[in-house]
Amino acid sequence: MINLFPINSSTVNKNKLLVYIFTILTFCSCSSYEKFEYMTKEVEIPNKVFKSPYSQTWTAVVATINKFDLELQNQESGSIKTKWIDNTLKLNFSDSFGSSDAVKAAKFKLIINVIKGFQSSKEVTKVTIYKRQLVNQDFLQGWKVVPSDQIEEQTLLYRIERALMIDQKIKAIEKEKLRAEERKFGI
Repeated sequence: MINLFPINSSTVNKNKLLVYIFTILTFCSCSSYEKFEYMTKEVEIPNKVFKSPYSQTWTAVVATINKFDLELQNQESGSIKTKWIDNTLKLNFSDSFGSSDAVKAAKFKLIINVIKGFQSSKEVTKVTIYKRQLVNQDFLQGWKVVPSDQIEEQTLLYRIERALMIDQKIKAIEKEKLRAEERKFGI
C-alpha cells in the first residue's frame, strides 16, 4: 500500500505551532479591538466650514469657549485644548431616566482645531471640535473612554456660527453708517 500523505513528527509539530499562533493572534486581536471600538462608531468628528476670514473665526471661537478653562491656546497653529472638565452631575442628571447606572465620576476635554483655507479664491475657515469623554463607574474599573453624543460639539459650532453672523451684521451696519455720513458731508 502506498501512503499518499506522509506524516512525520516535524509536520505535526509545525501544524500544532501554527494552530497555537493562530489562536493567540485571534484572542489578542479581539481584546485590543475593544479598546478602539468607539473609534469605529464615531466615524466623523463634528466640523463646520465658515465663509469668514481666519482671524474673525478665531475671535468667535475664543469668545464662544471663554467659559472653559484652557490648557492650550495657540492662534498660529489653530489649536485650542481645554483642561479636564468635571461633568459628573450633568451626566448623571441627563441619564437619570435611562437604563444605565449612575457614574462615580465623569470628565471631558475639548480639542478644537481652526484651519484656514480658500474656496474659489475667497478665504474660508474650518472648525473641528473633538470631545474626549471619560467615565469612572467604580473604583475598581478605572477611567473608561466613552463615545461622545456630539451635542456639546454641535452646540459650540452653532454658537460660533451665530457669533460670526452677528459680527458680520454689525460690520455691515457700521459700513452703512459710514456711507451715510460720507453722503451727508458730500464726500
